[in-house]
Amino acid sequence: MRKIKEVLRLQFGEGLSRRQVAAATGLPYTTLADYLARARRAGLGWPLPEGLDDAALEARLFTRAALPATAARPLPDWAALDRELRKGKNVTLALLHLEYKEQHPTGYQYTQFCRHYHAWRGTVDLVMRQEHKAGEKCFVDWAGQTMPIIDPATGEISLEAQIFVGVLGASSFTYAEAFPSQELVHWIAGHTHAFEAWGGCPRIVVPDNPRTGVTKAHRYEPILNRSYEEMAAHYGVAVIPARPRRPRDKALAEIGVQVVQRWILARLRKRQFFGVAELNAAIAQLLAWLNERPFKKLEGSRAKLFEAIDRPALRPLPATRYEFATWKTATVNIDYHVEVDTTITRSRTSSRARWSTCACRPPRSRSCSVAVASPATCAAACAASPPRRPNTCPNPTAGTSSGRPAASCAGPRRPGHRRPRS
Repeated sequence: MRKIKEVLRLQFGEGLSRRQVAAATGLPYTTLADYLARARRAGLGWPLPEGLDDAALEARLFTRAALPATAARPLPDWAALDRELRKGKNVTLALLHLEYKEQHPTGYQYTQFCRHYHAWRGTVDLVMRQEHKAGEKCFVDWAGQTMPIIDPATGEISLEAQIFVGVLGASSFTYAEAFPSQELVHWIAGHTHAFEAWGGCPRIVVPDNPRTGVTKAHRYEPILNRSYEEMAAHYGVAVIPARPRRPRDKALAEIGVQVVQRWILARLRKRQFFGVAELNAAIAQLLAWLNERPFKKLEGSRAKLFEAIDRPALRPLPATRYEFATWKTATVNIDYHVEVDTTITRSRTSSRARWSTCACRPPRSRSCSVAVASPATCAAACAASPPRRPNTCPNPTAGTSSGRPAASCAGPRRPGHRRPRS
């Protein structure tokens, strides 16, 4: 304010020209002209009225007159607009602004419309970086906290139950289930149970990089477990693991794990459980309460957003549930039998062990299935090689001085064996 007072003194008190005042005060000519125009509109000259301090001078020169109530521009419902933006795949702010202008012709133009929307988003979540479309992604992870299972016979802890957590991207609808371990069979079971609880499949599954699901973590080309790939293909989903050491890629999974640990596991800390099924029954009750719990900064709850946004966009479930299977590379014995649990010499084969059958697929041969007793032992008596072609040579030992069969009558070629030259 001191420069404004100096401008008024030199202009009106000393009678200097504008260029002389601008040179004396160091102000641009346009800024000086703006100050003088504001002073004339406010009816100020030199000397200033007594009792007019800097705050009062600034208020008279720079405060805008408030618009009358009838001239106020209407604002849309930002929460409803945000839901529309996430629900539709091709819905943009430009389209929403067009619909807003159709309802309110005197409303804000596109630039101010976007500015007000982003200002509202800043009050909802100051660190939000990702935009999740309806039914597009789900984030899965194991919770760091475990739940003890008590042995009723001894009263001691028999195992530490692991908690699987899945979160849908658009609605943050959460699924949680306890398993005896983090093995592959339980990792895949968590996915299948989550899909069935949601009543559909998302398009993309974003896991961390657990050893059970990701054989080799890589920023661009991660290698998935073969059974995990089969499960994804069965449900028609794409598995895109988060980048190593990039927790923001799966921020919803981290938040979902934190919410489950705080509002479910922490509430069960004083209870004793004697089985995983009993623990899952308690988790299911609190999980329903968690999804129905109202948001603090948004209207509705996870369950309401799920019904309105995610559920209509999920893909339908396949007709049958995925049947868990494991893959192992084994070798075929000399008698054409294979045992998955051990390694025997001769040619190699890939064996797929399911809960009820074992399918052996050696290279260049047919596949066969044999019933087994359990998933852990797949001692299959599979004929892994194709049957030999019969030797139709009328005199197989004739035609060579050594008595060996001729090349044309030698029959099928064995691996690693060279036929003699005729």
